[in-house]
Amino acid sequence: MAERGAHLTTASNDDRPSIFEVLAQDSLTNVVRPALQHAVKVLAESNPSRCGILWKRFDEIYVILDVLLQHHFLAKTSASFSENFYSLKRVVSRDRARPAHLGLRHRQHWRSLLLLVLVPFLRTKLEKLLAQQRDEEDFSILLPQSVSRRLYRAFMAAYPYVSTVWDGWVFCQQLLYVFGYSGVHSPLLWLAGVRLARLTAHDVHNLNLKPTGPAVGTNQGVGERAQHLLSTAVSGLAVSISTSLSLGVFFLQFLEWWYSSENQTTMKSLTTLPTPPPPVHLLQAYSKICPLCRKVRANDTALSTSGYVFCYRCIYSYVWTNQRCPLTAFPSGLQHLIKIYSPEG
Repeated sequence: MAERGAHLTTASNDDRPSIFEVLAQDSLTNVVRPALQHAVKVLAESNPSRCGILWKRFDEIYVILDVLLQHHFLAKTSASFSENFYSLKRVVSRDRARPAHLGLRHRQHWRSLLLLVLVPFLRTKLEKLLAQQRDEEDFSILLPQSVSRRLYRAFMAAYPYVSTVWDGWVFCQQLLYVFGYSGVHSPLLWLAGVRLARLTAHDVHNLNLKPTGPAVGTNQGVGERAQHLLSTAVSGLAVSISTSLSLGVFFLQFLEWWYSSENQTTMKSLTTLPTPPPPVHLLQAYSKICPLCRKVRANDTALSTSGYVFCYRCIYSYVWTNQRCPLTAFPSGLQHLIKIYSPEG
């Protein structure tokens, strides 16, 4: 029995990582983004005026930093950040002897970069759009049914099935990798035309050496020197980011545990926003007036972050655009809208 299961931890080829190694690096990739998002959320809640933009544009800021980070590692180590962290590299079948410090070939480099960064970014955006559409359907928001709107709704209706098929493909690919019928454990690697392999002693030796770039001499043109300085600056930024992530990876995992469901009660007491004062200056006659449109409220909806009540359409549009309460400026999202059902209606 032990002999039959030996291939789970040791592969027939010395450079072929086990299923546990490749899943561990996938897990590291999946934990970095949520942990950073939690940290940014805490900063935005503690200082909305200065850090609110980080929370509002988190997806765009993160994808820019991710592009710089992954591009640096693919060019310098032939691996993504998480793959290099677990001493793995990306290789092409016909380039078995290619050293890791030379980076991937041009075609595989850009394929890998797009699949590492663009696919997760698009999936995150699509899931947010799907959640928004469900909210609109729950509150019966009927927008004009143009052709583009119908195509959009059809695509969003088909997306859950496409996501399920993709997850099934990933699972089947992992099973094939476990039993040795496939050289890659992920469809993204197959699409990039590469596979994962362990770093050799020669690779580790070359990666530990500090690369010496071309000296900026007087015989170089202005364009070459500018390109060299720009490349050095980008590499320095990527190295700083990667070093910070390498040192803080366990801290990020701690943040994920800290914000888990078992600790929500504790964190709620630490991050709960202060309760805003009641609007005592408003007259009793205006108690049913929406603070945004200044008309009698229709389809009353409360914003849980502040407690104020608005028309649903007014507060939905405002929160979707500004990501904050219009009266208290507390960071808010669509998930904070609470429908109020009055017995008088």
